[in-house]
Amino acid sequence: MTPLMLRQLWSLVEATQTHVLLSLDDNSLVQWLLRQLGQERSLNHHETDIVSHYIQSRLSLIRDLAQARMAQ
Repeated sequence: MTPLMLRQLWSLVEATQTHVLLSLDDNSLVQWLLRQLGQERSLNHHETDIVSHYIQSRLSLIRDLAQARMAQ
């Protein structure tokens, strides 16, 4: 993943409403984030696979961040 893709993904996570991040199951959340990211930039198949695996490996962090935002 390029640094730009990382920034775009984490900006998307921060901009997404917490109920979306917390209400979707793992697969649905990965797919939702991929679709949203795909609207910002065109992803080829290889990039989609890389981003998908990255998101899957960070699901706990994404949900922890969303829960922390709810507590504020």
